[in-house]
This record gives sequence, C-alpha cells and structure tokens, in this order.
Amino acid sequence: MAAPIVHRRLLFSCNVGLKALFVGLLAFGAFSGLDQFDGKAFGWRLILYPIAAIIVPVAWRLRGSPQPYPYAADMLLVAPFLVDVAGNALDLYDSIVWWDDLNHLMNWALLCGALGAVLLRTTLRPLVLFAVIVGFGAAAAILWEIGEYFAFIRGGDEVVTAYTDTLGDEILGLTGGALAALTVAVIARRRDARRAG
Repeated sequence: MAAPIVHRRLLFSCNVGLKALFVGLLAFGAFSGLDQFDGKAFGWRLILYPIAAIIVPVAWRLRGSPQPYPYAADMLLVAPFLVDVAGNALDLYDSIVWWDDLNHLMNWALLCGALGAVLLRTTLRPLVLFAVIVGFGAAAAILWEIGEYFAFIRGGDEVVTAYTDTLGDEILGLTGGALAALTVAVIARRRDARRAG
C-alpha cells in the first residue's frame, strides 16, 4: 500500500513542479522585456497558454474526480507549452535553425499523447484511437498555424516565407501526431489482448 501512495505523491510533485516552471517561464517571457521575446506574441501566450495547465484538472473535477488522477495526460498536455516557452526563454528559436521544426514534431507528439492517455481509459478500439488522435493532431496543427499567422506573421517580415514554413510545420505536426497515435494504438492493442486473455 505504501508504494502506490509514494508513487502518487511523486507524480503529484512532478506535475506541480512542471506547472510551476511553466507559469514562471511564461511570466518571465511576458514581463522581462528581453529581445528574444519581441514579436513572439507573448501577450497572447500569457492569456491562452495557462488554459493548458487547467484543462485536465477541471475536466477531472467535472467528471466527479474518478481515480486515479490522469497525471500522464495532465503532464503531457502542459509539456509542449513549457517546451515552447523554454525555447523562447533560451532564445533557441532564433539561435538554432532546426529548433522550430523539432518543436512542431515533438510538441504535437506530446499533445496527441495527452489525448491518447485520456482515450486509453475508454474501450475504444486501437484503429479508432489511431484515427481520432491523428485527426486531432492534424486539426490542431492547422489551427496553430492560423493562430501564428494572425499573431505575428501577417504584416511582418516572415510573411515572405510563411507559406513554405506553414506547410512544413503542418507536416511535422501531423507526423508527430501520427507517431503518438501509433504508440497509443499499440498500447491499446496490448490492453485489449490482456483483457481478452
């Protein structure tokens, strides 16, 4: 009995620490005045990004707080936003050419992994899980690029290369989502095999 309690406390501590780091870096980006945050829509990030930190706890409460708490989904959902803010804080977007591409691939894998962690609690079949997660990843990548266009591309210097960059980002987001979907489908298949056996 002691091991599960220690395990839950560790997960709780990691989750709180992840969110505290996320909020701290977000506030730093919005209010530090450093050059690397110029033109990066940190006002919008300050308004919208914290939603990622409360979606899972709020949804969990609204569903009657079923046990166990979905720590994996919660941390996976916050992780892409933390990576984005940390990348800006460390000026990686402007100093490493491939950083943005890596982010679109990995952050969509994390984001879709969060959805997968939630959906693995259902009885959806592996193929259905795969399709739902890939569809979510594709839609999220498109919506993100629309947001980027209105937040800081339209009328700026990046508008010349925006089309090619947007297509590349959407492909990378779709690929990251598909990798997460494949992982979730494999886990679901093993889950179903255990239940059947």
